[in-house]
Amino acid sequence: FNALSVDAASVVTSIKNHEDFTPLFSHHNFGPGKLFYAAAQSVRDLLLSNWNATYDAYEKMNAKQAYYLSMEFLQGRALLNAVGNLGLTGEYAEALRKLGHTLETVAAQQEPDAALGNGGLGRLASCFLDSLASLNYPAWGYGLRYKHGLFKQKITKDGQEEVAENWLENGNPWEIVRNDVAYPVNFFGKVVVDSHGKSQWIGGERVIAVAYDVPIPGYKTKTTINLRLWSTRVSSDQFDLHAFNAGDHAKAYQAQGNAEKICYVLYPGDESEEGKILRLKQQFTLCSASLQDIVARFERRSGGNVNWEEFPEKVAVQMNDTHPTLCIPELMRILIDLKGLGWDSAWQITQRTMAYTNHTVLPEALEKWSYNLMQRLLPRHIEIIEKIEEQLIEQIVSEYGTSQPELLERKLLAMRILENFELPASVVDLFVKSADEFDEKSKDTNAASIDTDASKGDEKNKKKEVKSQPPKMVRMANLCVVGGHAVNGVAEIHSEIVKNEVFNDFYQLWPEKFQNKTNGVTPRRWILFCNPNLSNVITKWIGTDDWVLKTEKLAELRKFADNEDLHKDWLAAKKSNKSKVVSFIKERTGYTVNPDAMFDIQVKRIHEYKRQLLNILGIVYRYKKMKEMSAAERKAKFVPRVCIFGGKAFATYVQAKRIVKFITDVGVTINHDSDIGDLLKVVFVPDYNVSAAELLIPASELSQHISTAGMEASGTSNMKFAMNGCILIGTLDGANVEIREEVGNDNFFLFGAEAHEIAGLRKERAEGKYVSDERFEEVKKYVRSGVFGGNNYDQLMGSLEGNEGFGRADYFLVGKDFPSYVECQEKVDEAYRDQKV
Repeated sequence: FNALSVDAASVVTSIKNHEDFTPLFSHHNFGPGKLFYAAAQSVRDLLLSNWNATYDAYEKMNAKQAYYLSMEFLQGRALLNAVGNLGLTGEYAEALRKLGHTLETVAAQQEPDAALGNGGLGRLASCFLDSLASLNYPAWGYGLRYKHGLFKQKITKDGQEEVAENWLENGNPWEIVRNDVAYPVNFFGKVVVDSHGKSQWIGGERVIAVAYDVPIPGYKTKTTINLRLWSTRVSSDQFDLHAFNAGDHAKAYQAQGNAEKICYVLYPGDESEEGKILRLKQQFTLCSASLQDIVARFERRSGGNVNWEEFPEKVAVQMNDTHPTLCIPELMRILIDLKGLGWDSAWQITQRTMAYTNHTVLPEALEKWSYNLMQRLLPRHIEIIEKIEEQLIEQIVSEYGTSQPELLERKLLAMRILENFELPASVVDLFVKSADEFDEKSKDTNAASIDTDASKGDEKNKKKEVKSQPPKMVRMANLCVVGGHAVNGVAEIHSEIVKNEVFNDFYQLWPEKFQNKTNGVTPRRWILFCNPNLSNVITKWIGTDDWVLKTEKLAELRKFADNEDLHKDWLAAKKSNKSKVVSFIKERTGYTVNPDAMFDIQVKRIHEYKRQLLNILGIVYRYKKMKEMSAAERKAKFVPRVCIFGGKAFATYVQAKRIVKFITDVGVTINHDSDIGDLLKVVFVPDYNVSAAELLIPASELSQHISTAGMEASGTSNMKFAMNGCILIGTLDGANVEIREEVGNDNFFLFGAEAHEIAGLRKERAEGKYVSDERFEEVKKYVRSGVFGGNNYDQLMGSLEGNEGFGRADYFLVGKDFPSYVECQEKVDEAYRDQKV
């Protein structure tokens, strides 16, 4: 479409047409809800012409296309983003005024956030799609269409409460169901081998994955790419009509219920066996449906002349973390079992097609699946994984030989895909001559136990060994590294840790696979649209809005750094943004906060390594010191602060939920203390999401990114805060390192241990040599005194004590960094007093 042909009058006509002819509400009810849907559908009409033209161009050009597979896409609201990217914000604002409403109010109050993600992983995926479209890259996203998403968070007297998310309750005006794009996805069953030695996966449970497409418009371009989300159902013949008529309704609906629940909830609890099966079904559904779609598109674009060797020249599959790992054996299955390729050809094509983004250095977060469960659910894929593992072992043995058995044993332990498995007999034979040289102790604990005659004990010991065998697991991260051609970390420091620690053995074998791609965020949503006040100031002083696509132009503001008129504009924008947050906090929590106080914000997923606990304990220490002073001393010593938290604790993560409860309890005490008044407030914003972030980030003045060094892969909220004129306090972790280099050391409040020190500090603790700072002991004692209510915080405080043990010994070094953190916060107060700095 031509944006110049769209004016407010034509928008009004389009909205009214949708009111009459695309009704989702009753005819006589043209309230704000119906107006939003009609407006959204009128925008979708405009997107459709660009969307179809983009797709047709990709078909005609047959260029290489990137496919971004992610379990999460944290999209946020779409209306303002879409009209902004189309350059029609003014036209839609005027049209809605003519209809008796404002664009901002309709968007903010009527559009729910799409509940397709949890945190940074999903928001990164959405930012990538925006940037890919804006830069005119041929790309698509693939995900799942969760009916209830993660969960809606409520804060009660008991802390966090989870209720089902209802974002799809009134439908989704942006999506288009593609009933003609549907693929079978199989589970369970068995593998049979025909007379020609060809394997086929048959029988079992079958669901149908149906495509729902969401348009992703680029900024100031006609390129509109696609986010394809899969929903699951079964064919009608799987409804047991006989059982239904016999009154056994549950049996009749069982197949449909099993299919539908795959896409009910993001990250369903996996404590139970059923929960684990459901999660694995979700991951395989994403991989299988997406790859079938990608392969079908490749075949169609080949025009009847399919050359599978060209597949990697036309297709790039990016796996966002390990959730889509099953793409590797699934593409192998499709190529070998369905397309008739040999193993070697299929393996080369798969490796050249797949790439993996690593998002964690936490060992427990490197995904593993039970071998037995996967064998039940995906029997053919286990066969393929076993053969990939066999090839990997042969390559490792070929590379390192058997002259140094201890080195080879260590390499195999670190690099194998199958964990706690015996080695193949062919490899064991290589060790027979060297078996006597093996250390008996290492053999006993060897997850890849070398079973040679020299290592066999009596029958009693063998039975004992079998009894204590750890479970057999499939290491998904190792499979990603082996099965792809590229592995990237998401910040410079993280990528170095990936190379030197997490996957060091793989890096030594394949250094060419490893690279860094520091995360990024889209400046359209995270400055231009969410912070129009600041955006106008930037455009005014730079003299152009080119910075929206070329952020390096923001550097031109430096020449006005000492200009007092710019300072006034900047402060006015910040004050306006803060006043919006004051209203938001009042609405969400009931608390009234002072807009002239410093807004100190930490919003992200609640996790021990992100150290919301360090933040709140720092606040408790601050409060204790305030209480020990006179009113005059308090006012002289402390800058007024509003400390804002937001984020969800995973439903089964007990310690994270304790932290949420503790923060809210501290808030209740401090916020009702008349001695403290507006000098300190603590607010926990419930149900933090993209829309809340779009309000909070522009209003921030200090933002906390205080993870234990070396544990945050990158972070993206740190970038959003920095882009909106906020100073960061943080450790040298993730993208903090690069942000600090960019903004300068004077504009970043740095504290805490560095990544290379962490292992030594934990070792020091385990050896009983750690001496806790007296201020930290003081604050723990104060918490235990009962000042924050009758709740028992022994388990929370106990996690910070002792030298070792699960859930103890302060693994995340809160106590170690506490004194440095408190002293750094004093520097924050000092700097904030001088508003001209």
